[in-house]
Amino acid sequence: MTGAVLARRVNGLGRQTFSSLSNRNYRRYYSGQAVSLIGTWMQTVAQSWLVLQLTGSGTALGVSVALQTLPVLVLGPYGGVVADRVDKRRLMVVLQSLMGLLALVLGLLTVTHAVRLWEVYLLAFLLGLNNCFENPARQAFVLEMVGPAELRNAVSLNSVLVNAARAVGPAVAGVIIALGGIGICFLLNALSFVAVVVSLLRLDTSALQPSTPAVRARGQLREGLRYVRRTPTIAVPLLMMALIGCLAYEFQVVLPVVAKQTFGGGAQAYGFMTAAMGTGAVVGGLWVAARGRTGVRALVKSAALFGLVIGGAAVAPSLYWELVALTLVGAASVGVMAKGNSTLQLEAAPTMRGRVMALWAVAFLGSTPIGGPIAGAVSEQYGGRAGLALGAVACLVAAGLAAVFLRSQRSGSAGGLAAGVEPVLEERG
Repeated sequence: MTGAVLARRVNGLGRQTFSSLSNRNYRRYYSGQAVSLIGTWMQTVAQSWLVLQLTGSGTALGVSVALQTLPVLVLGPYGGVVADRVDKRRLMVVLQSLMGLLALVLGLLTVTHAVRLWEVYLLAFLLGLNNCFENPARQAFVLEMVGPAELRNAVSLNSVLVNAARAVGPAVAGVIIALGGIGICFLLNALSFVAVVVSLLRLDTSALQPSTPAVRARGQLREGLRYVRRTPTIAVPLLMMALIGCLAYEFQVVLPVVAKQTFGGGAQAYGFMTAAMGTGAVVGGLWVAARGRTGVRALVKSAALFGLVIGGAAVAPSLYWELVALTLVGAASVGVMAKGNSTLQLEAAPTMRGRVMALWAVAFLGSTPIGGPIAGAVSEQYGGRAGLALGAVACLVAAGLAAVFLRSQRSGSAGGLAAGVEPVLEERG
């Protein structure tokens, strides 16, 4: 192979990997998110460490995470109804501004040494209340910026961004906590929201492809639930994520315990463990952006791989090998998230997309009020390794149940669902 041919292939792969960034609106939005997400991950680490510092309890840590996600479980589906009714960009401007204000309040309470556990709990709950409306609007807004052809690429690159921030934010947070204190992390996060709000205000609205707002009517939430129930290509990924999100994606509850109790480390060890996951997820996200597929079958494979590598992290004999294993966990996690998200958005009808993505948020985040305390209690009682093992089992069970469903579809034993065989089995490149 000549150098010129190799260069053309590399350039072609690069264009394919980053194709959605050729969209000017998405590029602006992406840059604002890049700044804000680093601050968000700094706050995630700082808040977990603050609760652990105040209480020394893994269960209390699980409660704080549960309170932040409880509103998503209770009100998340209604947040999707609102997202289908309104201008998503304007809604996001308001809600992102409020998130910055909440971070500012927590930062001021912490740096003045006035913070109490109940205040952390209250602010976590208010942030979760905000998230139940912001999450479905943000998820569905991506399609309005880039269109169907670039959706998988955009979602994958957004996962890369989230996890690049996960690699940078926690490591920076660990240093800041050691040198300047936990409260500085919250204040920097509050400042970071300026970037995302400005990026949303600067979008070229004439280039957006907004879905027609749903007319306000009674029964729209029930209508969305009925739509999901009769659409296997949406119902199966949602059920998978409900189980995986409940017990596997509880890393901010489990990893602090692993860092402190299993390996005898502190905030810096926790930060580097989280950063290792982020580094792996960047690599995994770039692969999915360039070569990934969507569809239930692809999601089943990713969930099974995710379970296996979490199992590896559960038995890692030293901190070094734990970081190696968590790098693989990060790479596998982004495959589950990006493939599940893209599959749902591409399968959902435009007028239902907000409600479907709200249920995705419920499955991923809203399950944490159940899974967070469970993972925290298991980790506190049996150690952080047991908390990781619990997540590994959840992934493998979810993949196994979905695989059984796919086989039943192929054999025609699903009866009335047989008409959905082709969409369920389909994988898109």
